Amino acid sequence: MLIKKKMHVVLFSLLDRITRSEIPAMSQKKWATEALESFDAVVAAIPGFRVREGQRQMAAQIAQTLAAAQLGKVEEGAPEPKKSIAVVQAGTGVGKSLAYAAPAIAMALARGTRVVISTATVALQEQLVNKDLPALAQQLPMPFKFALAKGRGRFVCKLKLERLASSGENSEDADDLFAEEAAEQRKARPRAETEARMQFYASMADALASGEWNGDRDSLPNPPEAEAWGPVAAEGSSCTGKHCPVFSSCTYYERRKDMVAAQVIVANHDLLLSSLGARLLPELSDSLLILDEAHHLPQTALSQFACDMDLSRLQWIDKLASRALRVGQLMEVDELADIAGHSSGLREHLSELARLVMETYGDTLKGQRDRFGPARVRVPRGDLPPALLDPLAQVMHHASGFLDVLRAIAKALKAEIKDKPDEAQRLSQLYAQVGTLAPRLEAVHDTAQLLSQQPETREDGSESVPNAKWFTLEVDGDYIVVKGHASPILPGATLRHHLWSQVRGAVLTSATLTSCGSFDFFLREAGLANDAAVQTLEVASPFDYAAQGTLIAHQTRADPREAAAFTQEMVHQLMLDISRVEAGALVLFTSREQMRQAVDALPTAMRAQVLVQTAMPRAMLLAEHRNRVEQGLPSIIFGMQSFGEGLDLPGALCESLFITKLPFAPPDDPVGESRAEWLRSSGRNPFNDLVVPATAIRLAQWVGRAIRTEEDQAHVYCYDRRLVATSYGAQLLKGLPPFTLEKRAA
Repeated sequence: MLIKKKMHVVLFSLLDRITRSEIPAMSQKKWATEALESFDAVVAAIPGFRVREGQRQMAAQIAQTLAAAQLGKVEEGAPEPKKSIAVVQAGTGVGKSLAYAAPAIAMALARGTRVVISTATVALQEQLVNKDLPALAQQLPMPFKFALAKGRGRFVCKLKLERLASSGENSEDADDLFAEEAAEQRKARPRAETEARMQFYASMADALASGEWNGDRDSLPNPPEAEAWGPVAAEGSSCTGKHCPVFSSCTYYERRKDMVAAQVIVANHDLLLSSLGARLLPELSDSLLILDEAHHLPQTALSQFACDMDLSRLQWIDKLASRALRVGQLMEVDELADIAGHSSGLREHLSELARLVMETYGDTLKGQRDRFGPARVRVPRGDLPPALLDPLAQVMHHASGFLDVLRAIAKALKAEIKDKPDEAQRLSQLYAQVGTLAPRLEAVHDTAQLLSQQPETREDGSESVPNAKWFTLEVDGDYIVVKGHASPILPGATLRHHLWSQVRGAVLTSATLTSCGSFDFFLREAGLANDAAVQTLEVASPFDYAAQGTLIAHQTRADPREAAAFTQEMVHQLMLDISRVEAGALVLFTSREQMRQAVDALPTAMRAQVLVQTAMPRAMLLAEHRNRVEQGLPSIIFGMQSFGEGLDLPGALCESLFITKLPFAPPDDPVGESRAEWLRSSGRNPFNDLVVPATAIRLAQWVGRAIRTEEDQAHVYCYDRRLVATSYGAQLLKGLPPFTLEKRAA
């Protein structure tokens, strides 16, 4: 029996080793091979499609990477699951969407898991869902379903819409119609405007009821601005979910059903990061993750985890307390006794903070009256004056306690809705009245928490990484508004903690992941530096840039750092160059003032040829541009930095690209300033370590607007002499496509 028992132990041990190593190794090869074969089959099935060496190389890397990742639950005591991550730069024209989608989807189907594809914008999401994935579904031998994942706020809340469409602004149920506006502003609004808004909501309700509209903001012919959309947008804090009386026909949850049945989920970076731990997307530890336009990920992470709080406009606290007390009494919630203390304490200490901020920084803030936008003062080294720390701690304490009360009320309301379905409508409205203001309370808590974190000195004498902290002052109607802001400064650390701790198999791809010829900067920013699980691959564009394009570096006499003299000289030369444009052209500016001066300098005869970004919606502007070029007319777009990425203007639509100045980040960005300060304190050079690499990626994106197909011919003009007259300019050039370089003296 002892021998038999030992044999069982040996057998189970062997099986365990086979399960964890030998079978996966065998499977990895099989999965990778089959995934690449699926890619080859898709390419072969597309009529007239030519195999691209770089595209297949990318597909092979992705297949190998995703096959090596160990997904799913890991037993207690088992070794850490194997992670596998590929960072792939795919130059313009490689066809990266097909290169990652075909092998990743085939891999997921073979492994019985799902793919989450995350991209930078909703527009790119819709391109994948409406164009790329339907085409791929026709070619892959195994069927698959795909779904679009958007944040809750992009869908209408039927309860809110019904309430606003059927009641006046002064009704009790509609007291949050325009919640972001001060009461005085609402009262001052002309009656005709209010009536127009009510009609607008009524028309939305009619379109939803008739089936003409599906409840998705982005599917409206003219999506409303935030001010009009906010009052009817779905939001988690005021949603009772399955307890809602209209849950069965909820547009948001209908989309959620599609996601449950789908093997491929298309999300965006904002949604991906905001939903971590919230179960809105599949578990990343058991899914394959594709991050398209991955160069946006670090900045998205910083934006996602930054927060702010209003220290001046505090009426909402009393409103929230009153509602919570009223609803809590109806629900017989025990914790109601805490409301008065927490609400009064919160108001008191926020007011005290505002007073101390003005006492400490008021002179600096008031001295910025001529500044565009709010006056701002940054806290050096993130080291707040001691006087601010106690009020901040009190704010955190009272906000946390108040949130506990709200959670108890929410729990009681959901239970009541479940027990009394006939009263679900009334109870859901009560839930919304409390929940609508809850995010403000959460923002106060989170901001106070980040502001309270003081830098510490480690055992080795180095400083811990501080948070960026700053205060702003602005006038809003009759209010003088003081706000507190805080943000992490290292996106890599944030991503390592929140994202990469969950991910097992991933691919990050973009046309611009290298900076100055190296992946190092992106890997640091993305939290993947020195990670043994990460492999990098650079796939060159199939375009012959030297033959297809010329980079004309115009060297102005004026130094670009001398804004007035440089802009005057640059605008003069720009007018001469754009006067020779015969088809489509794009001019990219780094500031509104720069663009304004260029618009003012336009000769009368040329004004009709220029389309200015700020003059009309983006879609309308691009449609007009295409129409003019198709008619054989010259058409020149004047755009800001947002037009430097995502625009696809092939052929005659962009035969000339003008870069007025190197796209350095704004010098007074408080997060960038805080990071530069920390780098200097660590003995590093922020210009070399941060500014130049970030600018290199941004410049590569801008230049990428010029050549979009193998047939394109284009001239790229740059008026910033630093591109060819400085050592860092040489680094920037290294990261650009190999255009024929032409230097032009002033």
